[in-house]
Amino acid sequence: MSELLFEIGTEEIPAGYIQPALDVLAAEAAKKLQGLELAFESIRSFGTPRRLALAITGLQSRQADRRQEHIGPSKKAGFDANGKLTKAAEGFARSRGLAPEQLQVVATPKGEYLMAMEDVKGQDTAALLPALLEALIRELVFPKSMRWAGTSLTFARPIQWLLALYNGAVVPMTVEGLTSGRTTRGHRFMAPAEVEVAGIESYLAALAERFVIVDPAARRAKVAAEVRRAVSEGAGAAGAQPVLHEGLLDTVTNLVELPCALCGRFDRKFLQLPEEALVTSMREHQKYFPVVGADGKLLPLFVAVNNTRIADQALAASGHERVLRARLEDGLFFFNEDRKRPLADRCQGLHGIVFQNKLGTMQAKSERLAALAGLLADRVAPELRGDVIRAATLAKADLLTTMVGEFPSLQGIMGRVYALHDGEKPEIAQAIEEHYLPLRAGGEVPQSLLGALVGIADRLDTLVGCFAIGEKPTGNKDAFGLRRQAIGLISLLRGLHISLSLEAAATAALAGYAGVVEQKAEVVGEVVQFIRRRFENEQIAAGLPQELVEAATSAGFDDPVECLMRIEALDQIRGQESFGVLAGSFKRIRNIVKDNRATAVNQALLTEPAEQELFAALTAVRDQALPLLKQRAYQPALLAMLAIKNPVDRFFDEVMVMAEDAAIRQNRLNLLTALGEMILRVGDISRMHGEKE
Repeated sequence: MSELLFEIGTEEIPAGYIQPALDVLAAEAAKKLQGLELAFESIRSFGTPRRLALAITGLQSRQADRRQEHIGPSKKAGFDANGKLTKAAEGFARSRGLAPEQLQVVATPKGEYLMAMEDVKGQDTAALLPALLEALIRELVFPKSMRWAGTSLTFARPIQWLLALYNGAVVPMTVEGLTSGRTTRGHRFMAPAEVEVAGIESYLAALAERFVIVDPAARRAKVAAEVRRAVSEGAGAAGAQPVLHEGLLDTVTNLVELPCALCGRFDRKFLQLPEEALVTSMREHQKYFPVVGADGKLLPLFVAVNNTRIADQALAASGHERVLRARLEDGLFFFNEDRKRPLADRCQGLHGIVFQNKLGTMQAKSERLAALAGLLADRVAPELRGDVIRAATLAKADLLTTMVGEFPSLQGIMGRVYALHDGEKPEIAQAIEEHYLPLRAGGEVPQSLLGALVGIADRLDTLVGCFAIGEKPTGNKDAFGLRRQAIGLISLLRGLHISLSLEAAATAALAGYAGVVEQKAEVVGEVVQFIRRRFENEQIAAGLPQELVEAATSAGFDDPVECLMRIEALDQIRGQESFGVLAGSFKRIRNIVKDNRATAVNQALLTEPAEQELFAALTAVRDQALPLLKQRAYQPALLAMLAIKNPVDRFFDEVMVMAEDAAIRQNRLNLLTALGEMILRVGDISRMHGEKE
């Protein structure tokens, strides 16, 4: 067993590219080694703005010798009428370096074929590595790549050096005129000279000595520690703490090789800006960490992280302060200008923003949003109708403010701030911000029903409109983020436990596009099915068996919250032995009744004791279960249905459903159909297994 060290040295790679590239690099290296049948113990990836590296330990030094089977022409094509090998068979043997008589006839699922058994001698790992490493470079994909000089290679940034060592020896390779070696480079400013390394441990030690923390996890911890130190030493305020935003930590970690933090200050007048605007200006534009006091409120402080040690802290801090001051001055000016005009006055200006070329402007969308949100309120919370319509009317108005123009991530947030300034009800202002939530899968959902209803209307309007003009997601193409919209819609319904008919809501959304798109009835069905698939994927990803989820959704998915209740009931009861037996019987019932929909049973035609018993049991269970089903008490309803298991078993043992008498046959089919319809009120249990996995 041996080790491999591989480093791609580059110009500074964008911070957001580094960790995804390291993940892919490690995964692809493992995949390629497995494809070559080379075992290894561990793969670690390292990265900084100037390098992407792999360290592989316990690498098998040589492929094992193996016998490889090659299937050739069929026996029929390989032998002629006299039983002699054909030219096709002889050519196949030659292609594998064998004499024709060495071919064997083997049975396969497709019939008998000729097979060549080839003894393949394993190669040394050292001989396989150059091609493998070059493939890793050439196949690595970035969000944006570039070419440089006269090369055909594309990469995030120009490659400056290649380090490739196998057991301390250089792996010889040349990529676009760049030859591999045993040298790496330290910190660009503090130790730029090349340094030779002998292996993984030597590499890590050499970079550490030259001011490079190459392990991203260790560097991230160092960034956090440096930021805390800077606040502790420079804040001058008791209880001051930095806000260590996870995303900003990740970004800064991949902007530096040696984090060195310092604390700066800004004028207190900027604290009159909304907190979100201040934080966004620091975090998104300058990559600075905000600082809060013991009360959790922002202090006029920030922390900047540099990529080099700083001799004159005060001078460096003043430079950062000057840059931030200009940003905040702009923000304060925009904020004060925006407040001179009420949000409501901006609504008409939305006609100048295109929502979608075929679907009209944001003003038209805003009007549809208000109408649809009002309809949803009528069905869910009629007392909120007026506030819902007002919130929906104002929901998009802040898109025309200069603050949102400068900081797009503040949409909704500035709407809330300006609505409160205009004297709107606090709950309406809150709904303006909340209607954008959740921002991502698993993200925070609105706290208010008002905000959720506006958010549901917004997403339904987008989904229905895009489906109506044929803009449906296909493969990786989802230009309007419709998958995210559907997942957000499900999160809103589930998070606030809003029971709503998707079909009725989507139909109302489509009606809002009258005169804009053709009113095709199938659009509603397509949208509901699209949401259903996202719903099923979510539930399965959460760990529920696919057959359980599909048992519930196939029996009805018009109301996702109600469907969740049925899934929970089925999950709780599916482990019972009697449920497994009933599921098997129900599958048999579905196969027998097929397309029969009639459920009227004539007792006079029930001549067999077993069918009489089943009818009596069905009547009793229905009397008990139907009120529970109306109350959505699905688990007790299912428990009640289990009582019908034994009568069903006896019925199938003793009764011939397909009797010769047409009336009796139809009556028995109706009896089974009635039983099946009752069970289908919860789910198609024929899809399920009886035991929990």
